[in-house]
Amino acid sequence: MQAQIHDEVLTVLTLVVVHAVPRGRRLPALDPRPEEEPVEAVVALGSNLGDTAGTIDEAVRAIRRLPLVDDVRVSRTFTTVALRPDGPDPDAPAFANAVAIVTTRLAPQVLLGMLHAIEEEHGRVRAERWGDRTLDLDLIAYGDARSDDEHLLLPHPRAFERSFVLEPWLDVDPDAELPGRGRVADLLAALEDGS
Repeated sequence: MQAQIHDEVLTVLTLVVVHAVPRGRRLPALDPRPEEEPVEAVVALGSNLGDTAGTIDEAVRAIRRLPLVDDVRVSRTFTTVALRPDGPDPDAPAFANAVAIVTTRLAPQVLLGMLHAIEEEHGRVRAERWGDRTLDLDLIAYGDARSDDEHLLLPHPRAFERSFVLEPWLDVDPDAELPGRGRVADLLAALEDGS
């Protein structure tokens, strides 16, 4: 009976993810089956167009409704200057940023596909790299998992140098560690010291 339920859940998740992956993108080649034990995933949320605080709240509610998600803990919302490839852009609309710790059995690429679907539901258009956006959901870490697949980089390769990720993460989890980089508190302190 349990094997049948597991197979049915896997079938439903596969259908959801296949339809959730944005056009032109493909699923990473990792195993999409649900994890045996829940894993803590770190999701960064950002928005700088429209009702940013409302969009962040709606995205958190959508993440809480995902299948195989047991718990979602969320930081306060922080306001930050928009970041462009050539540095901060104080003339652009400010970003609302938060971090959610998501306890889930969803495989990382399934979770990422569902996060992309939530972005699309909120009008996310991927027209410009580092451009303004209604909603940005980044999978920063998934337990201790590591992936160098171009569609699923784990942990997020630039998280350690982004205070708009580290500060909210530290807010929700003061003991947080970024796999391969160390304590989030130390990483944030190094950024603030300019080292």
